[in-house]
Amino acid sequence: MDFQRIVLFVIFSMSGLFLFQAWQKENNPQPPAAQVAKQEAKKSDAAGAATAKPADVPGASPANAAATAGGEPPKAAPTTELKGETFVVKTDLADYTINTLGGVIEDVALKQHGDTTDKTLPYRVLTKTDKRKHVAQSGLTGAGMPDHYALYTRTSTTTDLGSAESLEVRLTTPLSAGGKSDLIYTFKRGKYVVDVTREVTNSSAATMAPNAYFQLQRDSVDTGIKQPMGGGAFFGPVLFTEAKKYQKVGFSDVEKGKPGIPTERSTNGWIGMVEHYFVGAWLPTAGSARDYYMSKVQGDAYLAGLKTPLGDIAPNATAKVTVPLYVGPQEQDLLIAAAPELDRVVDYGIFAFIAKPMFWLLKWFHGLVGNWGWAIVLLTVLVKAVFYPLNAAAGRSMGKMKLFAPKMKEMQERYAGDRAKLNQAMMELYKKEKINPMGGCLPILVQIPVFFALFWVLSGAVELRHAPWIGWIKDLSAPDPWFLLPIVYAITAFAQAKLQPPAPGMDPLQQKVLMYMPVAFAVLFVFFPAGLVLYWTVSNVLQIAQQWKINKMLEKEQAAAQALMKR
Repeated sequence: MDFQRIVLFVIFSMSGLFLFQAWQKENNPQPPAAQVAKQEAKKSDAAGAATAKPADVPGASPANAAATAGGEPPKAAPTTELKGETFVVKTDLADYTINTLGGVIEDVALKQHGDTTDKTLPYRVLTKTDKRKHVAQSGLTGAGMPDHYALYTRTSTTTDLGSAESLEVRLTTPLSAGGKSDLIYTFKRGKYVVDVTREVTNSSAATMAPNAYFQLQRDSVDTGIKQPMGGGAFFGPVLFTEAKKYQKVGFSDVEKGKPGIPTERSTNGWIGMVEHYFVGAWLPTAGSARDYYMSKVQGDAYLAGLKTPLGDIAPNATAKVTVPLYVGPQEQDLLIAAAPELDRVVDYGIFAFIAKPMFWLLKWFHGLVGNWGWAIVLLTVLVKAVFYPLNAAAGRSMGKMKLFAPKMKEMQERYAGDRAKLNQAMMELYKKEKINPMGGCLPILVQIPVFFALFWVLSGAVELRHAPWIGWIKDLSAPDPWFLLPIVYAITAFAQAKLQPPAPGMDPLQQKVLMYMPVAFAVLFVFFPAGLVLYWTVSNVLQIAQQWKINKMLEKEQAAAQALMKR
């Protein structure tokens, strides 16, 4: 197996990986509209959308009903439509649009992350438009308690963080039984985490025992960047608990009630909605009781949330519960600081065990040079240095094969009619000259996982989203807009192939086909992130330099050996 065949192996391996991802998506489709309508019709009566069982939590099994008594979050808007007003809270990192109807966060515009199609506009993780809906809701369950359709009054006048370290925005609504319920948002400088507090003041003569719920509602519209041949980052509900670890639950699985969503009360973990590069997640305090749920509501809308008790509230007493909400980019330092294991939402695919340390190396190099492109170049140099012993040994074997190519060709002509004798003569030559014909395979095979891992780093790490390198490369996570890097790659791959000898006995036509195979590979690279093409191109350049040096060294060694024989 020579370099050209390894290139073919890489192509087919990559194609297989992405085709497998595409197959997975095709075999987990959203149900057709007719099927959804039929299912909704069946649920429209007393059992409709699980709302007829007030003890149930959306997405939970009946076995969990006793643990979550006190009513469930409403799945549909009330028939009497109330109108609230929206206002914007400005912080140093994002603008939050909040509606006084339910106190719902309807929009989060990130100031440091541009929109996918127009970088001059902020990216909106949460949004409520005719095309998309992804909002954060919270409320209380129990008789006379306000849900996320209740009308609130904003009592705070300041909605701009300005130069302050924190900002509290309070909304309030009266309780029909007596008292009030406050919804308090606390924003902090330099953080995408917002503390969401539900506070109940009981002015009645009876004890109250409400539950608070916190949920994200979104549609199934994929906001991610499509990768070549169907690959792409996961988007949808996610959940982490110490018992079952990190779980990604597809929208179709939510609708089918996939086993695995916890139905027992928990005291740890978090729940959220993830999309390419960004995440929204509720992060309840460790040790506090909570019940997680996921469910589908009417139309194309899905819930992922949690429910937690406020406890018994005696007359003239006040109780509250706070659950932090993270809505922002999947920046790994921020995720780690926000909650344990929240950094798992970064989708590194099946090579996460390699991709994670590779990202941290990239980040370290970025800290040195201040540019992700040059960090990739330095990472490539490091990878080549680590694999240098393998590459050097393989290079000597390949160089000797090229050096002894005339002798091999003479053997092929001599034993043209006897394959067995040709193979025997070749083996004797390999043994005598210490040539390993398979020596060129191992270094490249070892680097294939590195190649795939870097692909997932470039595709999944938001730190490299819209990251420029030089000149025309404005986004290392996107394809080269001018196709210059794939062209340079093709040139370097062709030059590298020229330095490699053809496999013994290979048909001349086959040799030419494999010689120009890098051109086909370059066409494939047109659709890959520019950072990945940069990595492979720099790797080729380093390999060419190393092989050229080894070839020259072998030529000198052979010349010296021949000079000794003539004496």
